[in-house]
Amino acid sequence: MQKPIALTNNKKSIRLPVDKILPFLIPIIVILFWQVSSSLGWLSSSVLPSPMAVVQDGIKLTQSGELPKNLSISLYRATVGLLIGGGVGFILGFINGMSNTCRLLFDSSIQMFRNIPHLALIPLIILWLGINESAKISLVAIGTMFPVYINTFHGIRSVDPDLIEMGKSYELSRSQMFFKIIFPAALPQILVGIRYALGVMWTTLIVAETISASSGIGYMANNAEDFVDMETVILCIVVYAVLGKISDLVAKSFESLLLEWQNTGRSNV
Repeated sequence: MQKPIALTNNKKSIRLPVDKILPFLIPIIVILFWQVSSSLGWLSSSVLPSPMAVVQDGIKLTQSGELPKNLSISLYRATVGLLIGGGVGFILGFINGMSNTCRLLFDSSIQMFRNIPHLALIPLIILWLGINESAKISLVAIGTMFPVYINTFHGIRSVDPDLIEMGKSYELSRSQMFFKIIFPAALPQILVGIRYALGVMWTTLIVAETISASSGIGYMANNAEDFVDMETVILCIVVYAVLGKISDLVAKSFESLLLEWQNTGRSNV
């Protein structure tokens, strides 16, 4: 009986490094092909500079302090916008999901507003708020509000009615019903909304920082475009890609932590 266990353990020990390498395989191949193509002259530096040139430009901008300064500003705008928009989206989703009266009153109007591309509001927001921080944070907040709202609303409305009936049979109060049954059941859907909102957050911020901005990663890219500085333009794109990947990893970590009970329940089946 011990040999199959040993074989299983050996398989896991063999698969573990492969599982860690595979996600990075395609990016590594692309970067190597990119570097070789640049070194052999297949790609002109005026069209696409080599990865080494981009790295050297990143080191130079880091040493000068320009990259850390603009990166911190972009992180501040993204974080504050997500907290405001995600918070409002969660509250609206919770209210409309828990109350039929609120759903009938608010949901139709929210859905109409949701179908307006939030980036189309840029001229209006600039006229209202100017080109300061509040305008950029407001755009990010509007963009991230709807994914959280939709998933929170549908997560609460999709809770198994049998679970709610079970809670009523145990005579749970409304607060107990929410925290012990409704919220845990809706949490997977809510986390999906937050994960989607993270992608919208960076997309919105890129656009917001390239319009009437004087700081941020998007401003760096726009300024580099004016001076035909391709290394900095590519560097800013890579920075956004890395920030997006880190955000996704953070969201996955929260999913693993908060939804650990799901995996425990499946393993016990």
